Amino acid sequence: MSKEQLDWVHPRVEELGALLSQPDAMQDRERFLALMQEYNRLAPIDAILKETEALQREYAEAQQLEQDADFAEVAGQEKLRIEEEIRRKQAELSAMLDTQQEDTRRAIVEIRSGAGGEEAALFAAMLLRMYTRYAEKQGWQTELLELSDTEMGGVKEAVFSVTGKGALTKLEGESGVHRIQRIPVTESNGKRQTSTATVAVLPEATDVDVQIDPGDLRIDVYRASGHGGQYINKTDSAVRITHLPTGIVATCQDEKSQLRNKEKAMEVLRARLYDHLQRENESSYADNRKSQVGTGDRSERIRTYNFNDGRITDHRLAKTIYSVDAFLDGDMDVLIEPLLQMRRENQAKENNEAMRENL
Repeated sequence: MSKEQLDWVHPRVEELGALLSQPDAMQDRERFLALMQEYNRLAPIDAILKETEALQREYAEAQQLEQDADFAEVAGQEKLRIEEEIRRKQAELSAMLDTQQEDTRRAIVEIRSGAGGEEAALFAAMLLRMYTRYAEKQGWQTELLELSDTEMGGVKEAVFSVTGKGALTKLEGESGVHRIQRIPVTESNGKRQTSTATVAVLPEATDVDVQIDPGDLRIDVYRASGHGGQYINKTDSAVRITHLPTGIVATCQDEKSQLRNKEKAMEVLRARLYDHLQRENESSYADNRKSQVGTGDRSERIRTYNFNDGRITDHRLAKTIYSVDAFLDGDMDVLIEPLLQMRRENQAKENNEAMRENL
């Protein structure tokens, strides 16, 4: 994560410090604890950022001193020391961000069928099972938040949460377009078809992360539909929540209780709003949410599942595996771990480039 993406940390830490020091801060104990938790999470990050800025000022001073022939050698050695110290601080920051992300954030995973009609929906259902099995094998907990299925057992849209150490860190690399190539069960002439499904992995958001004005919400209740048994069609328990300023929508009809459906829909809405706000605040993520998952067009993909040849290819790693059944049954670390390592290496490279630009 670049310095520009963390520019909001210092003003937020100062704001939290002011809020926590107010005389009546502890009157609302729940809010006080939430603010304190956020402060404890952000203050160490802010400290490292300040230390890095101080080192960059020292580097600039050493550069000036290097112009003096009498001090050029000493200044050159000092620059090397400072560069190494900055690299150490950046590694410390990256490790801290990874740890905090693992310890404090649930992952909200969204799967949607893309191009390919019913075959795409069946593929989306396959991905839903794959991630659920992976979570089980990791010892994580999953909870279904939203589901829209088809008569043939496919999935138009599914949203679920994953709770467990490292869940968000490992799963966020799954965001993008997944492509399947096979002869569909719906195909009578035996022709191979290419279909897609999109996956988005968002961090769970809390009330502290996203302040939602109840006046900005439109809440609709309606009779649930789908293949959930006799009960599902008898009561107006389904809930749709629309955030009017952004047009972001979240729905839930999975529970029999209207209240529980509302709670689940709010979880999804907060995550989507948090993602929306993060992308607005971070210049490198200025594109809208489609930049994460693409459009679902057949030409876009991060991974291809080729059933005819019995292989799965991850296009970011340029790596192919041939254990299709095992992978779809949740043995995904064969690709997830190399992706995680690649992302860390890319982040380290970006940090080093940013350091050279700032020095």
